[in-house]
Amino acid sequence: MEICSVTSKGQVTIPKSVRQQLGICQGSKVSFSLEKGTVELHVVSNPQPPQQSGFGMLKSSLASVAVDLDPASLVNHDRT
Repeated sequence: MEICSVTSKGQVTIPKSVRQQLGICQGSKVSFSLEKGTVELHVVSNPQPPQQSGFGMLKSSLASVAVDLDPASLVNHDRT
């Protein structure tokens, strides 16, 4: 059991070990209920985990380019 202080606004910090065990993170929704003089906290929802990579998230209206394209092949070398 961990003991926390209540702020003047009635706020408490959920201990890190409890947040980790319940998967509570920024954006999580929790509810409280009072059962026989005991407060119960319930996790209602957790946000989707952030993407580890942004690859493929952006869409373009331009035609795709071959991976093996040599940009130098696009330059006109004929300077006459």
